[in-house]
Amino acid sequence: MSNSRAAAILTTPDLTEALRAIRTLLDIADLHHSEVDFEAVIHSPEVLTRVRHVLPDLEWWASAGKEHGSSEAGDDPAACLPIKVYDWCNPLDVAEPFIAALGPSPAAIRWDLNAWPEVPEAGLEYISQKYAYLTLSVSSRDLYQDEPSDDHTVHVHVPSEDHTAHIEWLAGRVGGRYTGRLEISPL
Repeated sequence: MSNSRAAAILTTPDLTEALRAIRTLLDIADLHHSEVDFEAVIHSPEVLTRVRHVLPDLEWWASAGKEHGSSEAGDDPAACLPIKVYDWCNPLDVAEPFIAALGPSPAAIRWDLNAWPEVPEAGLEYISQKYAYLTLSVSSRDLYQDEPSDDHTVHVHVPSEDHTAHIEWLAGRVGGRYTGRLEISPL
């Protein structure tokens, strides 16, 4: 099993700026058969209602553990707050409504891309679906919401540390820069 490496390329307090960067990167990516995955922690009934409007069948479990409530058991998520939600393999057009529904709740939205295409004029090779992802960490600086913050971080995924040129090129497209921070992203 191989893991991608997620490189932070833009951190901003402005969610609109982060989404603009995501849209720009999606315009570069090969989106054939792409999908989007969500992970979040929901603390309030209002956010839960908004998220369930966007994703009525989302999977969740109580933050205290599945034994305290889960979608699998048919429990009421509002009675089990805070909850962790996971929803996989969604169409790309669900991402922005999900983000809007979250409000300030920490989350990770991951676009599973078909590829980062080659860029011959920049000397960049094709990066296959196995490693081509894009993640927006909302109200967090890391992939797993372990570092809550008031800002949002855009991460591009590549096969390894050896792809710094690709990271820097993608960062340059959105006015960001490679911070040198690389996280292993197990998939």
